Amino acid sequence: MPSLPRRPCSYPGCNVLTDHGRCETHRLQVRKEQDQQRESSHKRGYGHRWQKARKGWLRAHPLCGDRLGEASAEHSECLQQARIGMGTDVDHIVPVQGPTDPLFWQPSNWQTLCHSCHSTKTSREDGGFGR
Repeated sequence: MPSLPRRPCSYPGCNVLTDHGRCETHRLQVRKEQDQQRESSHKRGYGHRWQKARKGWLRAHPLCGDRLGEASAEHSECLQQARIGMGTDVDHIVPVQGPTDPLFWQPSNWQTLCHSCHSTKTSREDGGFGR
């Protein structure tokens, strides 16, 4: 099957050809700008209590794709590609609005992801490009 032709980066004024919407430089630049506009993790509810829960979760569920019960490849590209990835992030499977959200503290809504898989999932949820 033939691949799609490369197109210019979608960032205004950039003519670098890419297979994605934006070239690597502008993808990183836009991500950095978005990160600067976000509140700190502590202000978003990820304070001491979350850090303690996260640490315990990662100790018990160390691999990318680990969930309560059994692992899932739904958001883990590591498992989709039959790789063993060490988890670094505790992800809310169903996105939450902060610690007052009923799903925030439910371990049944948590999964371990490596940083790459977590970034891809978050980007897709936030309307970004993902992989």
